[in-house]
Amino acid sequence: MTALHASCPAKVNLALRVVGRRPDGYHEIITLFQAVDLWDTLRAELAETLTLTVEGDAVESGEANLVVRAARLLQAECAEARGCGARLRLTKGIPAGAGLGGGSSDAAGALLLLTRLWGLTLRPSDLEPLAARLGSDVPFFLVGGTALGRGRGERVDRLPALPERPLVLGSPPFGLATPEVYATLRSPLTVGTADVTVPPLFVKFAEGNDFALARNDLEVAVFQLRAELATFRDSLSQMGADLALVSGSGSTVFGLFRAGTDVTSIASDMRGKFPGWAVRGSRTVDSGVRVAPAVE
Repeated sequence: MTALHASCPAKVNLALRVVGRRPDGYHEIITLFQAVDLWDTLRAELAETLTLTVEGDAVESGEANLVVRAARLLQAECAEARGCGARLRLTKGIPAGAGLGGGSSDAAGALLLLTRLWGLTLRPSDLEPLAARLGSDVPFFLVGGTALGRGRGERVDRLPALPERPLVLGSPPFGLATPEVYATLRSPLTVGTADVTVPPLFVKFAEGNDFALARNDLEVAVFQLRAELATFRDSLSQMGADLALVSGSGSTVFGLFRAGTDVTSIASDMRGKFPGWAVRGSRTVDSGVRVAPAVE
């Protein structure tokens, strides 16, 4: 196999609880991840050296890019990968810095794609600790679908998939920096390293029958920084969304609708109300990164 293609999905957080600040400075969270039908694509072919080009949204293509960092981590941690090279091309379809996990999904895509391209004898479970070192959301994209995230979000347990639901995703013409959002959040509780008990809410939510109690604890800070995100969220609720929330630390806001809802029409209406926003219809998907032979 000399060329492979990875489809890397976006995610939303269907619920996010901030339990408190940990001794290491991170926040302990419990979140419900859901993969959605919005994709970056990553293509790789064997080469003598490692290079990355990026098409679409302006994203760093050098050593700071999570795709390159994932490749370097494989080379550093796996003797079989040392000396291996690849010509990588990342095509962005997921807006950067929008709370949709595009960079994290790309990193997971690089781990899976290069493991296969380079013929490495690594199992998916071997990639999980490497993914966690790259970022809190990266392990989720190895799993995909519907999953529970704990710790910083890096401890992931796959859950039964939600019945497919249409969504509207609204990304404003600005991003939000995750550290700034957490710095704005007032969270006096300090937690230790022990596991946090998973509330029954998440079990019910994963079964698709309890949306009323879902919330994102980061919204208090997000709306303090950018009040217009609350206006967009409330508009989605008025359009009939069963659930409308900021995804992660923002800046994307999403609405989850009943099956059969014409979200294309709703997205069009929302674009008229919020000029400058990228608003699109989408749906939940039951997968993480998908790797397949590249088609010329």
